[in-house]
Amino acid sequence: MAKNPRSLTEEKLSSQCVYEGDFLHMHQDKVVMSNSTLSVREYVTHPGGVVIIPLLANGDLVLERQHRYPLHQNFYELPAGKINHNEEPLTSAKRELLEETGYVASEWRFITTLYPCIGYSNEKQMYFLAEGLDLRGACPDDGENIEIFTLSLSEAIEWIRTGRITDSKTVSGLFWAEKLIYGNW
Repeated sequence: MAKNPRSLTEEKLSSQCVYEGDFLHMHQDKVVMSNSTLSVREYVTHPGGVVIIPLLANGDLVLERQHRYPLHQNFYELPAGKINHNEEPLTSAKRELLEETGYVASEWRFITTLYPCIGYSNEKQMYFLAEGLDLRGACPDDGENIEIFTLSLSEAIEWIRTGRITDSKTVSGLFWAEKLIYGNW
């Protein structure tokens, strides 16, 4: 990489919200690029989300299976959810773990922040490792129909290899978990 790379920053000239949903909003902005060319940028704003890697004392992971309507398929996933307005990410992670899986964790570790859709969304996903799990009972949100199960990390990695786990947040989280649990990072 060059020592002093040129700026690629784009300047917003105007912005219009073209769709406003319950938590997703679609914008269309006119911008001037760093080379003085005019362009249009369409993107979705998202409140951000948390992804939890729940690790049981025996080394197994707590995963979930749920139907995802846009693709009309069932997916195997790590527990996750959106960050509510004015909510701290760790608070969101604790809430989502309990709501979706019924577990609470006594130990929490922030792992990383990833951006899953940088071409069309500002969504960020904050990853947390949750250990010291204690089952209290799930209380899913209205409209959530989730099946909870446990799986060893090695089986989960094999499910990625064979295409059984295809959700990108889960694939990313499991690869992070593999590095952390096996002491490679």
